[in-house]
Amino acid sequence: MSMDLKPLQRPLKPAQAHLKPTASAGRSLMAKRRSGRMSLHASIGLSGEDRLRVSFTMPAKATNLNSHGAAVHLSRDLVVGSVVLVRNKRGTEVSARVVAVLTATRGVSTYGIEFVVQDDKVRNFWGISFPSNA
Repeated sequence: MSMDLKPLQRPLKPAQAHLKPTASAGRSLMAKRRSGRMSLHASIGLSGEDRLRVSFTMPAKATNLNSHGAAVHLSRDLVVGSVVLVRNKRGTEVSARVVAVLTATRGVSTYGIEFVVQDDKVRNFWGISFPSNA
């Protein structure tokens, strides 16, 4: 597993630059994150059901790790709102909800996931400490 400990900073895309946060925006582009993201890569296992309700268990790559989830890259079509099981290299398994489709290119989709339960197992899932957003 290679780790590059630089915080991820991504500029707004031109089509999004005009968006302004609103009270009803919920998790808008401008909303404050619960925890900082780290531009790290981790090999994980992912299990669940795809859009066709076919069960799968397969290796995947997680990037942009944070204490509440990550972006995961895999060659499966998942449903936003579905729950998957994520397994790290140490064998720890946690449930995560698919919250967004971030990209889909050449048969590989990138999904934003967030851990369903925030407990000690999840806080230590990635094996690193994250900076606070204070």
